[in-house]
Amino acid sequence: MKSPVLSVCIATYNRAEYIGETLDSLIGQLTEDVEIVVVDGASTDDTPSVMERYAAGCPQLRYVRLPAKGGVDQDFCRAVEQAHGTYCWLFPDDDLFKPGALRRVLDELRNDHSLVIVNADVMNHDFTVRLKPSMLDITADEAYPPDDLEGLFRTIVPAVSFIGSVVIRRDLWLLREHARYLGTEFIHVGVIFQERLPGTAYVIAQPYVSIRYGNAQWRSRSFEIWLKKWPRLIWSFPLITDDAKRIQVRPEPWRKLRTLRRYRALGSYSRETYAKFIAPSDASGLFKLAAFAISKMPQSAWNAWTVWYVERFKHGKDKQLMLYDLSRIERRKAPGSEDEWRDSLAKKR
Repeated sequence: MKSPVLSVCIATYNRAEYIGETLDSLIGQLTEDVEIVVVDGASTDDTPSVMERYAAGCPQLRYVRLPAKGGVDQDFCRAVEQAHGTYCWLFPDDDLFKPGALRRVLDELRNDHSLVIVNADVMNHDFTVRLKPSMLDITADEAYPPDDLEGLFRTIVPAVSFIGSVVIRRDLWLLREHARYLGTEFIHVGVIFQERLPGTAYVIAQPYVSIRYGNAQWRSRSFEIWLKKWPRLIWSFPLITDDAKRIQVRPEPWRKLRTLRRYRALGSYSRETYAKFIAPSDASGLFKLAAFAISKMPQSAWNAWTVWYVERFKHGKDKQLMLYDLSRIERRKAPGSEDEWRDSLAKKR
């Protein structure tokens, strides 16, 4: 059997409820040029039995179960190590491939790019409502030479925080530094932007992936992820100008009280978060006092205020996502209100 051109590398942990749907969207598109590698970080749910069933029915799928949980960054590294393809498509364990996705990417890989970025749309939890038609603000494919790393950065960040957009040469991934990015939750971003790419990067404008929004396993840690880890990572790249970085994220976005109010409304900013991240900082005493007060306010009150603020003053592309985030907080209190959300969303469109 010849070596595959493309390895779809999936890192999974406790996703028995979702990974079958992901694999169903992929297996029907397989050609002899593609393999699937699933690395399981020691799931404790029914994931092993689900994967064994799929592996038995698909010769091009290899399932590797690790003895201990190592984290998503490490598990994606293990998946790439296990792969045999010239390229690796890094993919989550709960999102979906659209029809034609593999063929479109395989066609582009013939051009020997170092990196291919695949656009995605954003759907609600059960894929019944499109929340965002495109992660990327482009309408036509774009190519970037090796000396335009910043141009690539400006185009694909922050959309590339979604790992399922990344198709990268396996040899390039293996040659680059990994250790300093383990634990960031975005090791792929570190691998891409730590230095210039040896070849071209190509960005596919048409969305060939659908993201299941709001299903990240680290949602309870979103304050730490988006206000600490993400900006620290983005500001670590020496070849990217400060201006380009600042457009994407400020070095310390948690220093805005309205940001703290939003994260309180979403349930990821609390007194414990304040004690861990804000209290030890060099912020002023007045800021800390206000930040502490926000952490003690009832979450439902901030949720209602934030919904009002977003509906009244926000007009950007992410307004719908913000409202959906806030609505999910209320639906946890009142199960079964998904239909009401859909109705209200339809009226807004």
